[in-house]
Formats: sequence, structure tokens, C-alpha cells
Amino acid sequence: MSALERQLDALTAGGQTSALLVVDVQRSFADPAYLPWVEPAALDVVANTVTTIATLVDEARVAGVPVVWIQLGQTKDKPWSSSLWLRGIDPETPWPSPDEPCVLGTAGAEWYGMAPHYGELVITKRGYSGFFGTDLEQQLHERGIDWVTVVGLTVDCCVDATARDAFQAGLPVIVASDATAAYEADLQVNSLANIALNSAVILTAAEVSALWNRQQATL
Repeated sequence: MSALERQLDALTAGGQTSALLVVDVQRSFADPAYLPWVEPAALDVVANTVTTIATLVDEARVAGVPVVWIQLGQTKDKPWSSSLWLRGIDPETPWPSPDEPCVLGTAGAEWYGMAPHYGELVITKRGYSGFFGTDLEQQLHERGIDWVTVVGLTVDCCVDATARDAFQAGLPVIVASDATAAYEADLQVNSLANIALNSAVILTAAEVSALWNRQQATL
């Protein structure tokens, strides 16, 4: 048995429980109408990724795996000043601009291609990580979650940040390679390599679903 096989066996043994963390699958990041600067080939990748995530969400529900929805939710009363600085935007510029992503109450903040079911946990964040400035860690602890799978958009930014913070919170983390995407092919490959080095095991969505089925058999 390989080291990876032993790692995965540990996740499905002894009644371990898991959750699926869906990060930022919102119009601002997934709807082609909001991404005019992204190349067509990359838009195809994003579309396929959204479909894969939606399928994985359905499979999680069937397997009894809690789905946790993590959304960026900017508000008009509190601009993200460091983000404005990094992007070279004058802090005195009227906010939000038409290009500002995921402002609550606007179409850009809506889920895209999928949506939470009644009773599923929704976490609203103001930065990259689903853990920063939220009660996500506490919510997972209260639900007895032992390990997590992270999917969503984009792999180089909010998925990476969320997976890293889950890892730093002491949770084994899996990232599904085909259930997350970047807007450039090289960036996706490099980001997955960095995540594999520092915070998560990389599997496919099908492999994650198979793990959930194995896990259910032990409960």
C-alpha cells in the first residue's frame, strides 16, 4: 500500500466525517458575461469546472456529506481598501465600480450554475479565505467534521487560501483538481502543484466521490 493510499484509508476509517467546501462559484467569477477579459479556451475550462462542481455537490448530498457554501460578499459601506491599493485604484474613486466583484445585493454576488439547499451552511467572507474573519472553523468543529474537500473558483486565489487555512486549522484537506480552475492554464497547473506541496492532497472529483462512498460504508 502506498503512502497516499494509507492517507486516504485514514480518512474513511473509524467513522470519520467530512464536508465539501464550495468556494466563490458566483457570477462575478464564473459567468462569461462578467469575464470579458478571459480567453475563450479558459472560459470553456471554467464552464466545465462549474459543471463538475455541481455534479460533486449532488453526489455529496446523496452521500450525506454536508455542503458548505463560501461566498465573497462585499458591502457598499466598507470597501476592501487593501484590494483597491493592490489593483492601483484610487481609494477616493466612487465605490463600487461596475467591475467590483460580488457586491452583496448585485447580480455578481449570485451563485452560478448551482445554489445552496435549505439548511446548508453559507459563509460570507470579505477576503480570500473562507476562514478569515468568519466562524467557519467553529462551524465545522461543531458539526464534527474531520476532513474537508475544497472546490470552487479560483484555484490560485480563494481556493488556495481556504485550503491553506483549513490545513492550518488542523484538518486534512483534499482539493479536487477538475472542480477548480484558474483563468490561465499555466496558473492552474502551478497553483495545484503549490497546493499539493503545502496544504492538500490533489484528487479528481470522481476520486473524492468514491472516498465519500467508502466513508459512508464505515458509519
